[in-house]
Amino acid sequence: MTDEEILEQVRPLTRDGKLRCADALELAARLQIKPARIGRLCNQHEIRVINCQLGCFGAVSKKRDR
Repeated sequence: MTDEEILEQVRPLTRDGKLRCADALELAARLQIKPARIGRLCNQHEIRVINCQLGCFGAVSKKRDR
């Protein structure tokens, strides 16, 4: 699958230049590609991955109070 074919699948899932992490992970599974590939393509095309809970797309972890 080419990068452009992947982007054709990503673009409808974006809103205001943002892609939800859950949508990125679901798409990666459906296309049988690594989530990092979607992340790289999003970075190259200025699509921001948001609401990442696993840190796969560079989410900043919040410090916990101890």
